[in-house]
Amino acid sequence: MAPGPGSIVRHDFHKLNRLPPYVFAEVIALMSAARRAGEDVIDLGMGNPDLATPRHVVDKICEGAHNPRNHRYSASRGLPNLRAGISEWYQRRHEISLDPDQEAIATIGSKEGLAHFILMTIGPGDVVLCPDPAYPIHQYSVIIAGGDLRTVPLTPDSDFIANLETAMRRTWPKPKLLLLSFPANPTTQVVDRAFFERVIDFARNNDLMVVHDFAYAEIVFDGYRAPSILEVPGARDIAIEFGSLSKSHSMAGWRVGFAAGNRDMIHALGRIKSYLDYGMPTPIQIGAIVALRGPQDCVAEAVSVYRERRDALIEGLGAPGEGQWKIEKPLATMFVWAPIPEPLRAMGSLEFSKRLLSEAKVAVSPGIGFGETGEGFVRFALVENRHRIRQAVRGIRRFLREAGA
Repeated sequence: MAPGPGSIVRHDFHKLNRLPPYVFAEVIALMSAARRAGEDVIDLGMGNPDLATPRHVVDKICEGAHNPRNHRYSASRGLPNLRAGISEWYQRRHEISLDPDQEAIATIGSKEGLAHFILMTIGPGDVVLCPDPAYPIHQYSVIIAGGDLRTVPLTPDSDFIANLETAMRRTWPKPKLLLLSFPANPTTQVVDRAFFERVIDFARNNDLMVVHDFAYAEIVFDGYRAPSILEVPGARDIAIEFGSLSKSHSMAGWRVGFAAGNRDMIHALGRIKSYLDYGMPTPIQIGAIVALRGPQDCVAEAVSVYRERRDALIEGLGAPGEGQWKIEKPLATMFVWAPIPEPLRAMGSLEFSKRLLSEAKVAVSPGIGFGETGEGFVRFALVENRHRIRQAVRGIRRFLREAGA
């Protein structure tokens, strides 16, 4: 029977129904309500870079936008010079020689590329191994593609490779793909090249493809250098790595990403992109070429800003006195992953985040939103200036003091 006038037609969105509730939405809704009420809330929740895109990059994008030739459909795989620029970046930073025509591709941000690659590769019944906690799209992309997700605990006090081996023994059917990201969001955990050598050995022995999200490759501090998984001999036989200019060059809103690695995996990504998109607009691709090939002082400046903000937050919260909160300084990313103070940990990360918002006027991301292993933690995003971060420190310490922490 057809629905009558004014009746509500209920649709079943199958893939949406498979997704878990979006935990962060509760904190975002509370923050929005507080701001509408005129309250000054310091948002350290969403990892949305606030630094300006370098002027020489913006100027080149604007110049390209004024050229009518660039108003047509672009190349979904990326302009040849952009793919060459990606390859040059790998050679310059990691001494990796890539074929720009076969082993590099441009994406509309690393998130789009990663999600489309998973969509192309994973189907119903396919199992993917993924750390927990993790950046949400890593786990959600598997669910959207119809695959089965097997999470593997990623904690500072355990051997992740040993956890992988345990998961492999206990999983049937046999997993098809391993999805990783280091430096890690949200945990800020870092690894060395020896870790990736173990990953590649594990993947080879278990016939796994490896996907590595390398979004924070250049946001590193205190002498740490983030290795590319493609540095490992043989990695290009089984691995693809995704990168981004969102953080290093403050181009988050321009949506500039890329992938490099195994040519068959790159070809598969290019194939699905040819059906689904025309790539970044040409002027933005031109700007990305300039970002990769031009002066890199802007990257060092961004790193310096994030380091200063990290220090202001952690040293401010850790200073002696009432409301003290000791947190370890991360060696990479634009985040701080903080264990909730022991006296308040029982309330859980979501309730703790709500309390911080309502009483300290500071928004953070609850750890549970990144996976079950994230419970007991919150994530700070270093996306406010030092003055605002010091203001946040005062509010948080006052809240902790009054809460008896």
